[in-house]
Amino acid sequence: MGKPEFFELLAFHLGPFSIGATVLTTWLLMALLSGVAWLGTRRLSVASPSRLQTALEGALLALQSAIEDAAPGHAARLLPFIGTLWLFIATANLAGLAPGLRSPTGDLSLTVALAIVVFLAVHWFGIRIDGLKAYLKHYLDPNPILLPFHLLGEITRTLALAVRLFGNMMSLEMAALLVLLVAGFLAPIPLLMLHIIEALVQAYIFGTLALVYVAGALQSHELHHKD
Repeated sequence: MGKPEFFELLAFHLGPFSIGATVLTTWLLMALLSGVAWLGTRRLSVASPSRLQTALEGALLALQSAIEDAAPGHAARLLPFIGTLWLFIATANLAGLAPGLRSPTGDLSLTVALAIVVFLAVHWFGIRIDGLKAYLKHYLDPNPILLPFHLLGEITRTLALAVRLFGNMMSLEMAALLVLLVAGFLAPIPLLMLHIIEALVQAYIFGTLALVYVAGALQSHELHHKD
C-alpha cells in the first residue's frame, strides 16, 4: 500500500454522503479558478492591462473564436458554459502533477457528472432557443418511428463522453506509473511533458465534443424553425 494522498486523509462523511478526495480536489480547483478570475478582473484597464489580464483576454478571444466557428451567432450565449468546462477540465487533468493530488477526472463519478451536465446543457440551450414544444417535436423528425433511436443516441453519446475522459486519464496515470517502476526516476521530464500534453488534449476533446453537441442541437432547431 502506498502512502495516502493528502485529500484522502481529509475525507469525511456529511450525513449519508461521502466527501472523498475527488470532491475535495474539485472544490480546491473551483476555488483556485475563482480566485484567478477575481484577480484578473478586479482591476481591468484599457490603457495599461496587466500580464494576467492580457493572458485572460487572449484565452477568452481564443475560446470565443472557437465557439463562433462551431455555433455562429451563439458565442456570447455559449461562452460562459463551454469556456468554464474547458478551463475546469484542463485544470483537473493537470492537478495530478501536484504532489499529494490526483486528477479528479481519473474518477468515473466526476466524468459521469460532467457528461450529465453537458447532456442537460444541450436540452437547456435547445429549449431556450426554440421553446419546449418545438424542441421536443424535433425528436419526431423526419419520422416518429425514429424516436427510440434519437433517445438511444442521446444516452450513448453521454456515456461515451464520460467513459472516454475517464479511460484516457486513468490509462495515462497507469502508464506513467509503469514507466516509473521500470525506468525509475530517469525519465521524469518526458513523463511530465506527456502528462501535460495528454491532459490538455483530453480537455480540448471533451470541451469540443460538448460544443459540437450543443451547436448541433441549436442548428437543427433553427433549421426546423425555418422550415
